[in-house]
Amino acid sequence: MESWDSTAPQQRLPVSLLTGFLGSGKTTVLNHLVQQPELAKTIVIINEFGEIGLDHELVERSSEGMLLLQSGCLCCTIRGDLIDTMRSLFLRRVKGEVPEFDRVVIETTGLADPAPILHTLMTDPLIAARYRLDGVITTIDAANGQRTLDRQAESVKQAAVADRLLLTKTDLVEPDAVSALTQRLSALNPGAPIIHTINGTVDPAKLLDAGLYNPKTKSLDVRRWLNAEAFSAKDHHHHEPHHDHGHSVHHGTDSHDHHHDVNRHDDHIRAVCLTLDDPIPGDAFDRWLEALLLLKGPDILRVKGIVNIQGLKGPFVFHGVQHIFHPPVMLKKWPGKDRRTRIVFITRDLDEAVLRNTLKTFTTEPENVG
Repeated sequence: MESWDSTAPQQRLPVSLLTGFLGSGKTTVLNHLVQQPELAKTIVIINEFGEIGLDHELVERSSEGMLLLQSGCLCCTIRGDLIDTMRSLFLRRVKGEVPEFDRVVIETTGLADPAPILHTLMTDPLIAARYRLDGVITTIDAANGQRTLDRQAESVKQAAVADRLLLTKTDLVEPDAVSALTQRLSALNPGAPIIHTINGTVDPAKLLDAGLYNPKTKSLDVRRWLNAEAFSAKDHHHHEPHHDHGHSVHHGTDSHDHHHDVNRHDDHIRAVCLTLDDPIPGDAFDRWLEALLLLKGPDILRVKGIVNIQGLKGPFVFHGVQHIFHPPVMLKKWPGKDRRTRIVFITRDLDEAVLRNTLKTFTTEPENVG
Protein backbone atom coordinates (compact mmCIF):
# COMPACT_ATOMS: atom_id res chain seq x y z
CA MET A 1 0.00 0.00 0.00
CA GLU A 2 1.46 3.34 -1.05
CA SER A 3 2.24 5.84 1.68
CA TRP A 4 2.02 9.59 1.36
CA ASP A 5 3.91 12.22 3.30
CA SER A 6 1.28 13.87 5.47
CA THR A 7 3.10 17.21 5.16
CA ALA A 8 2.66 17.21 1.39
CA PRO A 9 -0.86 18.72 1.22
CA GLN A 10 0.27 22.15 2.38
CA GLN A 11 2.69 22.29 -0.55
CA ARG A 12 -0.07 21.83 -3.11
CA LEU A 13 -2.71 24.34 -4.17
CA PRO A 14 -6.31 23.64 -3.01
CA VAL A 15 -8.92 23.19 -5.73
CA SER A 16 -12.64 23.73 -5.10
CA LEU A 17 -15.11 22.42 -7.66
CA LEU A 18 -18.29 24.52 -7.93
CA THR A 19 -21.05 22.54 -9.58
CA GLY A 20 -24.84 22.50 -9.71
CA PHE A 21 -27.58 22.11 -12.26
CA LEU A 22 -28.59 24.77 -14.77
CA GLY A 23 -30.22 27.76 -13.09
CA SER A 24 -29.20 26.71 -9.58
CA GLY A 25 -27.26 29.92 -8.97
CA LYS A 26 -23.60 28.91 -9.41
CA THR A 27 -22.59 32.11 -11.18
CA THR A 28 -24.44 34.31 -8.68
CA VAL A 29 -22.51 32.61 -5.89
CA LEU A 30 -19.27 32.96 -7.84
CA ASN A 31 -19.90 36.66 -8.44
CA HIS A 32 -20.16 37.10 -4.68
CA LEU A 33 -17.17 34.93 -3.82
CA VAL A 34 -14.70 36.63 -6.14
CA GLN A 35 -15.33 39.94 -4.34
CA GLN A 36 -14.30 38.53 -0.97
CA PRO A 37 -10.79 39.11 0.41
CA GLU A 38 -10.41 35.38 1.10
CA LEU A 39 -10.32 34.81 -2.67
CA ALA A 40 -7.99 37.67 -3.55
CA LYS A 41 -5.27 35.23 -4.65
CA THR A 42 -7.52 32.76 -6.44
CA ILE A 43 -7.64 31.57 -10.04
CA VAL A 44 -11.20 30.93 -11.24
CA ILE A 45 -11.56 28.51 -14.14
CA ILE A 46 -14.86 28.62 -15.98
CA ASN A 47 -15.62 25.28 -17.62
CA GLU A 48 -18.84 26.54 -19.17
CA PHE A 49 -20.42 26.93 -22.57
CA GLY A 50 -20.88 30.45 -23.89
CA GLU A 51 -19.85 33.70 -22.28
CA ILE A 52 -18.30 34.11 -18.88
CA GLY A 53 -21.11 34.87 -16.48
CA LEU A 54 -19.17 37.19 -14.20
CA ASP A 55 -20.51 40.68 -13.73
CA HIS A 56 -18.70 43.11 -16.03
CA GLU A 57 -18.20 45.65 -13.27
CA LEU A 58 -16.06 43.10 -11.43
CA VAL A 59 -13.64 42.86 -14.34
CA GLU A 60 -10.69 45.26 -14.36
CA ARG A 61 -8.99 44.21 -17.56
CA SER A 62 -8.73 41.30 -19.96
CA SER A 63 -5.78 39.80 -21.80
CA GLU A 64 -4.98 36.52 -23.50
CA GLY A 65 -8.31 34.97 -22.59
CA MET A 66 -7.77 35.74 -18.92
CA LEU A 67 -9.66 38.25 -16.79
CA LEU A 68 -8.09 40.13 -13.91
CA LEU A 69 -10.83 40.89 -11.42
CA GLN A 70 -10.89 43.95 -9.22
CA SER A 71 -10.49 41.83 -6.10
CA GLY A 72 -7.20 40.43 -7.40
CA CYS A 73 -8.70 37.17 -8.63
CA LEU A 74 -7.78 35.81 -12.01
CA CYS A 75 -10.39 34.21 -14.23
CA CYS A 76 -9.95 32.18 -17.38
CA THR A 77 -12.10 30.03 -19.63
CA ILE A 78 -11.05 26.59 -20.74
CA ARG A 79 -10.28 26.66 -24.42
CA GLY A 80 -8.99 23.14 -24.52
CA ASP A 81 -8.31 20.44 -21.98
CA LEU A 82 -8.56 21.06 -18.23
CA ILE A 83 -5.22 19.34 -17.66
CA ASP A 84 -3.47 21.62 -20.16
CA THR A 85 -5.11 24.66 -18.59
CA MET A 86 -4.07 23.79 -15.05
CA ARG A 87 -0.53 22.86 -16.09
CA SER A 88 -0.19 26.09 -18.04
CA LEU A 89 -1.49 28.20 -15.17
CA PHE A 90 0.94 26.69 -12.71
CA LEU A 91 3.86 27.19 -15.11
CA ARG A 92 2.88 30.81 -15.71
CA ARG A 93 2.63 31.26 -11.95
CA VAL A 94 6.17 29.93 -11.49
CA LYS A 95 7.51 32.18 -14.26
CA GLY A 96 5.76 35.21 -12.83
CA GLU A 97 3.63 35.69 -15.95
CA VAL A 98 0.46 35.80 -13.84
CA PRO A 99 0.00 37.05 -10.28
CA GLU A 100 0.79 34.35 -7.76
CA PHE A 101 -2.40 32.52 -6.81
CA ASP A 102 -2.86 30.20 -3.86
CA ARG A 103 -6.24 28.64 -4.64
CA VAL A 104 -8.25 27.39 -7.64
CA VAL A 105 -12.02 27.41 -8.08
CA ILE A 106 -13.42 25.51 -11.07
CA GLU A 107 -17.00 26.27 -12.13
CA THR A 108 -18.50 23.46 -14.20
CA THR A 109 -21.23 23.54 -16.77
CA GLY A 110 -24.67 22.93 -15.29
CA LEU A 111 -25.05 19.69 -17.24
CA ALA A 112 -21.70 18.29 -16.17
CA ASP A 113 -21.02 15.11 -14.31
CA PRO A 114 -18.36 16.25 -11.80
CA ALA A 115 -16.65 12.85 -11.69
CA PRO A 116 -14.35 13.30 -14.74
CA ILE A 117 -12.95 16.55 -13.32
CA LEU A 118 -12.35 14.85 -9.98
CA HIS A 119 -10.65 11.96 -11.79
CA THR A 120 -8.36 14.47 -13.53
CA LEU A 121 -7.28 15.95 -10.21
CA MET A 122 -6.56 12.50 -8.81
CA THR A 123 -4.90 10.72 -11.71
CA ASP A 124 -2.78 13.14 -13.74
CA PRO A 125 0.70 12.98 -12.14
CA LEU A 126 1.65 16.58 -12.81
CA ILE A 127 -1.70 17.91 -11.65
CA ALA A 128 -1.73 15.74 -8.51
CA ALA A 129 1.78 16.90 -7.62
CA ARG A 130 0.78 20.58 -7.73
CA TYR A 131 -2.89 20.66 -6.76
CA ARG A 132 -5.11 18.92 -4.21
CA LEU A 133 -8.86 18.56 -4.12
CA ASP A 134 -10.23 20.80 -1.38
CA GLY A 135 -13.89 19.98 -1.92
CA VAL A 136 -16.94 19.83 -4.14
CA ILE A 137 -19.50 22.61 -3.66
CA THR A 138 -22.90 21.88 -5.21
CA THR A 139 -25.60 24.54 -5.58
CA ILE A 140 -29.22 23.45 -5.27
CA ASP A 141 -32.10 25.75 -6.26
CA ALA A 142 -34.62 25.78 -3.40
CA ALA A 143 -37.42 26.86 -5.74
CA ASN A 144 -36.88 24.12 -8.34
CA GLY A 145 -34.66 21.65 -6.49
CA GLN A 146 -37.27 18.96 -5.93
CA ARG A 147 -38.30 18.90 -9.60
CA THR A 148 -34.70 18.98 -10.78
CA LEU A 149 -33.73 16.07 -8.55
CA ASP A 150 -36.79 14.15 -9.78
CA ARG A 151 -36.10 14.72 -13.47
CA GLN A 152 -32.34 15.05 -13.85
CA ALA A 153 -30.11 12.17 -12.79
CA GLU A 154 -26.98 14.32 -13.08
CA SER A 155 -28.32 16.77 -10.50
CA VAL A 156 -28.64 13.91 -8.03
CA LYS A 157 -25.07 12.86 -8.71
CA GLN A 158 -23.84 16.43 -8.28
CA ALA A 159 -25.48 16.52 -4.85
CA ALA A 160 -24.33 13.02 -3.89
CA VAL A 161 -20.60 13.69 -4.41
CA ALA A 162 -20.63 17.11 -2.69
CA ASP A 163 -18.62 18.10 0.35
CA ARG A 164 -20.79 21.21 0.77
CA LEU A 165 -24.42 21.62 -0.35
CA LEU A 166 -25.35 25.24 -1.01
CA LEU A 167 -29.10 25.85 -0.97
CA THR A 168 -29.91 28.93 -3.08
CA LYS A 169 -33.04 31.10 -3.49
CA THR A 170 -34.40 30.09 -0.10
CA ASP A 171 -36.17 33.45 0.13
CA LEU A 172 -38.42 32.52 -2.80
CA VAL A 173 -40.11 29.48 -1.25
CA GLU A 174 -42.07 28.63 1.88
CA PRO A 175 -40.15 27.36 4.93
CA ASP A 176 -41.90 23.97 4.73
CA ALA A 177 -40.64 23.48 1.17
CA VAL A 178 -37.11 24.42 2.22
CA SER A 179 -37.34 21.97 5.11
CA ALA A 180 -38.54 19.13 2.86
CA LEU A 181 -35.72 19.73 0.36
CA THR A 182 -33.18 19.97 3.18
CA GLN A 183 -34.31 16.62 4.57
CA ARG A 184 -34.12 15.06 1.12
CA LEU A 185 -30.58 16.35 0.57
CA SER A 186 -29.53 15.30 4.04
CA ALA A 187 -30.71 11.75 3.37
CA LEU A 188 -28.98 11.74 -0.01
CA ASN A 189 -25.64 12.97 1.35
CA PRO A 190 -25.54 13.05 5.17
CA GLY A 191 -21.87 14.03 5.37
CA ALA A 192 -22.24 17.33 3.48
CA PRO A 193 -23.27 20.37 5.53
CA ILE A 194 -26.23 22.24 3.99
CA ILE A 195 -25.64 25.99 3.78
CA HIS A 196 -28.37 28.50 2.88
CA THR A 197 -27.68 31.51 0.68
CA ILE A 198 -29.78 34.39 -0.63
CA ASN A 199 -28.61 36.29 -3.73
CA GLY A 200 -25.37 34.31 -3.70
CA THR A 201 -24.21 35.76 -0.37
CA VAL A 202 -22.26 33.19 1.64
CA ASP A 203 -19.30 33.22 3.99
CA PRO A 204 -16.33 31.76 2.05
CA ALA A 205 -15.13 30.09 5.25
CA LYS A 206 -18.18 27.81 5.11
CA LEU A 207 -17.34 26.62 1.59
CA LEU A 208 -13.56 26.60 1.39
CA ASP A 209 -11.01 24.44 3.20
CA ALA A 210 -13.38 21.46 3.21
CA GLY A 211 -10.64 18.94 2.45
CA LEU A 212 -8.59 16.58 4.58
CA TYR A 213 -5.90 19.21 5.15
CA ASN A 214 -6.96 22.01 7.50
CA PRO A 215 -4.87 25.14 6.83
CA LYS A 216 -6.01 26.71 10.11
CA THR A 217 -4.37 23.96 12.17
CA LYS A 218 -1.78 23.10 9.49
CA SER A 219 -2.67 19.45 9.98
CA LEU A 220 -4.88 16.69 8.63
CA ASP A 221 -8.31 17.00 10.22
CA VAL A 222 -9.82 13.56 9.65
CA ARG A 223 -12.88 13.86 11.87
CA ARG A 224 -14.09 17.10 10.27
CA TRP A 225 -13.44 15.76 6.76
CA LEU A 226 -14.95 12.30 7.24
CA ASN A 227 -17.97 13.47 9.30
CA ALA A 228 -18.94 9.86 9.97
CA GLU A 229 -21.10 10.99 12.89
CA ALA A 230 -23.57 12.50 10.42
CA PHE A 231 -24.19 9.07 8.90
CA SER A 232 -24.77 7.48 12.29
CA ALA A 233 -27.10 10.30 13.31
CA LYS A 234 -29.31 9.54 10.32
CA ASP A 235 -29.46 5.96 11.48
CA HIS A 236 -30.54 6.42 15.10
CA HIS A 237 -33.80 4.61 14.42
CA HIS A 238 -32.27 1.62 12.65
CA HIS A 239 -29.75 -0.70 14.32
CA GLU A 240 -27.52 -2.90 12.20
CA PRO A 241 -25.71 -5.99 13.54
CA HIS A 242 -21.93 -6.54 13.43
CA HIS A 243 -21.30 -2.95 14.64
CA ASP A 244 -22.08 -1.63 11.20
CA HIS A 245 -24.07 1.55 10.82
CA GLY A 246 -25.81 2.43 7.62
CA HIS A 247 -28.59 4.50 6.21
CA SER A 248 -30.90 3.28 3.54
CA VAL A 249 -32.48 6.26 1.89
CA HIS A 250 -36.23 6.66 2.25
CA HIS A 251 -38.12 9.86 1.80
CA GLY A 252 -41.26 9.70 3.89
CA THR A 253 -40.64 13.30 4.98
CA ASP A 254 -41.01 14.63 1.45
CA SER A 255 -44.23 15.95 -0.04
CA HIS A 256 -46.85 13.38 -0.92
CA ASP A 257 -46.44 13.71 -4.67
CA HIS A 258 -42.87 12.40 -4.37
CA HIS A 259 -43.35 9.63 -1.84
CA HIS A 260 -44.60 6.86 -4.12
CA ASP A 261 -42.61 7.69 -7.23
CA VAL A 262 -40.39 4.64 -7.74
CA ASN A 263 -38.58 6.38 -10.59
CA ARG A 264 -37.02 9.06 -8.42
CA HIS A 265 -33.31 9.13 -9.14
CA ASP A 266 -32.21 9.49 -5.54
CA ASP A 267 -34.18 6.40 -4.52
CA HIS A 268 -31.26 4.58 -6.16
CA ILE A 269 -28.70 6.32 -3.96
CA ARG A 270 -27.56 4.89 -0.61
CA ALA A 271 -25.55 6.71 2.05
CA VAL A 272 -23.76 4.15 4.20
CA CYS A 273 -21.17 4.17 6.97
CA LEU A 274 -19.41 0.87 7.72
CA THR A 275 -17.74 0.64 11.13
CA LEU A 276 -15.41 -2.14 12.30
CA ASP A 277 -14.05 -2.43 15.82
CA ASP A 278 -11.07 -4.70 15.14
CA PRO A 279 -7.96 -3.96 13.05
CA ILE A 280 -8.07 -5.28 9.48
CA PRO A 281 -5.34 -7.27 7.68
CA GLY A 282 -3.92 -4.88 5.10
CA ASP A 283 -3.74 -7.36 2.23
CA ALA A 284 -7.33 -8.50 2.84
CA PHE A 285 -8.59 -4.92 2.81
CA ASP A 286 -6.71 -4.24 -0.43
CA ARG A 287 -8.26 -7.30 -2.08
CA TRP A 288 -11.75 -6.32 -0.93
CA LEU A 289 -11.42 -2.80 -2.26
CA GLU A 290 -9.97 -3.99 -5.58
CA ALA A 291 -12.78 -6.52 -6.04
CA LEU A 292 -15.40 -3.95 -5.11
CA LEU A 293 -14.07 -1.42 -7.60
CA LEU A 294 -13.76 -4.02 -10.34
CA LEU A 295 -17.34 -5.19 -9.94
CA LYS A 296 -19.14 -2.05 -8.78
CA GLY A 297 -16.77 0.86 -9.48
CA PRO A 298 -19.20 3.04 -11.48
CA ASP A 299 -21.81 2.71 -8.73
CA ILE A 300 -19.53 3.94 -5.94
CA LEU A 301 -20.11 7.65 -6.39
CA ARG A 302 -17.95 8.74 -3.47
CA VAL A 303 -16.12 6.97 -0.65
CA LYS A 304 -14.03 8.24 2.26
CA GLY A 305 -12.51 6.25 5.07
CA ILE A 306 -10.10 5.94 7.97
CA VAL A 307 -8.83 2.38 8.33
CA ASN A 308 -7.16 0.56 11.22
CA ILE A 309 -4.65 -1.82 9.61
CA GLN A 310 -3.11 -4.61 11.67
CA GLY A 311 0.48 -3.93 12.70
CA LEU A 312 0.45 -0.18 12.01
CA LYS A 313 0.68 2.45 14.76
CA GLY A 314 -1.45 4.92 12.86
CA PRO A 315 -4.36 4.56 10.45
CA PHE A 316 -4.51 5.31 6.76
CA VAL A 317 -7.01 7.65 5.21
CA PHE A 318 -8.34 7.27 1.66
CA HIS A 319 -11.00 8.63 -0.64
CA GLY A 320 -12.20 8.05 -4.15
CA VAL A 321 -14.78 8.83 -6.79
CA GLN A 322 -16.14 5.77 -8.61
CA HIS A 323 -13.13 3.64 -9.58
CA ILE A 324 -10.49 6.36 -9.11
CA PHE A 325 -8.74 6.77 -5.77
CA HIS A 326 -6.25 9.17 -4.28
CA PRO A 327 -3.16 7.48 -2.86
CA PRO A 328 -3.88 6.75 0.80
CA VAL A 329 -2.50 9.11 3.42
CA MET A 330 -0.64 7.30 6.17
CA LEU A 331 -1.01 8.98 9.56
CA LYS A 332 1.75 8.60 12.14
CA LYS A 333 -0.79 8.48 14.94
CA TRP A 334 -4.54 8.33 15.46
CA PRO A 335 -6.31 11.70 15.48
CA GLY A 336 -8.30 10.75 18.61
CA LYS A 337 -9.23 7.93 20.96
CA ASP A 338 -11.59 6.26 18.47
CA ARG A 339 -9.55 3.53 16.72
CA ARG A 340 -12.40 1.99 14.73
CA THR A 341 -12.33 1.66 10.97
CA ARG A 342 -14.99 3.97 9.51
CA ILE A 343 -15.79 4.02 5.78
CA VAL A 344 -18.53 6.25 4.39
CA PHE A 345 -20.04 5.44 1.00
CA ILE A 346 -22.41 7.19 -1.38
CA THR A 347 -23.51 4.44 -3.78
CA ARG A 348 -26.00 3.90 -6.59
CA ASP A 349 -28.03 0.68 -6.80
CA LEU A 350 -25.63 -1.02 -4.42
CA ASP A 351 -27.12 -2.73 -1.40
CA GLU A 352 -25.56 -1.91 1.95
CA ALA A 353 -25.52 -5.62 2.78
CA VAL A 354 -23.21 -6.27 -0.17
CA LEU A 355 -20.68 -3.80 1.20
CA ARG A 356 -20.91 -5.12 4.73
CA ASN A 357 -20.93 -8.83 3.90
CA THR A 358 -18.13 -8.73 1.34
CA LEU A 359 -15.91 -6.75 3.71
CA LYS A 360 -16.60 -9.30 6.43
CA THR A 361 -15.81 -12.16 4.04
CA PHE A 362 -12.51 -10.71 2.90
CA THR A 363 -11.30 -9.60 6.32
CA THR A 364 -12.34 -12.59 8.46
CA GLU A 365 -11.93 -15.47 6.00
CA PRO A 366 -9.07 -14.53 3.67
CA GLU A 367 -8.15 -18.16 3.08
CA ASN A 368 -11.45 -18.66 1.25
CA VAL A 369 -10.92 -15.74 -1.10
CA GLY A 370 -9.70 -16.73 -4.55
